[in-house]
Amino acid sequence: MRLGLAANQLHHAHAEAALFRWLRACEAGIRELGLGLHAVGRTYDAIERSGMLADYAPLRRYPYGREGGLMKLVAEVVGLGDDRVLDGAIYLIDPVDPSSIFPEAVALKRQCVIQGKPFISTVASARDWIELERVHAGLARDPGADIFHALETQTVALIAHDAMKSSMLAYAAEHFDVLSRFARRVATGTTGQRLNELAWSRGWPADTPWVERYQSGPLGGDAQIADLVLERRCQRAIFFEDPHVARQHEADIQLLERAVTTRTDEAVCITSPAVAERWTTAVRMRAAS
Repeated sequence: MRLGLAANQLHHAHAEAALFRWLRACEAGIRELGLGLHAVGRTYDAIERSGMLADYAPLRRYPYGREGGLMKLVAEVVGLGDDRVLDGAIYLIDPVDPSSIFPEAVALKRQCVIQGKPFISTVASARDWIELERVHAGLARDPGADIFHALETQTVALIAHDAMKSSMLAYAAEHFDVLSRFARRVATGTTGQRLNELAWSRGWPADTPWVERYQSGPLGGDAQIADLVLERRCQRAIFFEDPHVARQHEADIQLLERAVTTRTDEAVCITSPAVAERWTTAVRMRAAS
């Protein structure tokens, strides 16, 4: 398995930066998995200076961003033949760094969503993903990742664009048991209503909402959930995006994304049904181990 790797400058500027917090937590797991990391120039240079992942052959250097390194990652997420295909990308985003909204940065996320591959933009998501893959590989659970599996203490946001609502309902129906473990579920407008109707049809008490509904996205629901994330009252967002349509409330969607990356050590975001399915399967496998 191979992932693109990039981090905005803030996230590799010093020893306690986000990139190194992730590597300290997950270097052993990265080595166990033999995970290929194709790192853009400055990110690679920072790892090399730190001494982490020393003598790790699957760590490869790509050009600097200004020389097309991030663009190459986008192309390889789409695929350029057997030897140039990435299985997803880790891009640790500083939400106030202008480069995070450059076309190649936006395209990297968009192509990961289109291809059904993980787009990982926070330390928490990167740690969670390493544990997910360790579980699927049959490795012993990492106690350091227990915090991401304490669902009974967490809130999950379930959000879906219009074209993805049926996918969200199908996902919730199939994995109702896992999602019901969360202490609290929140959703925007119509998605929330349909999820409640699903839950009531499954025997959830009719006088109790399964999800707490916020406004619809265009009326501010994304902003309301962004505030929960910023207040550390929502730890996971499962956000099924439709990358093929223009969205009138794009700014609100970006606001939620920025909130998630602002809380990089606490907020996990999953952006496609395929990744959500793999995560839910890992939750069950880990609980049974």
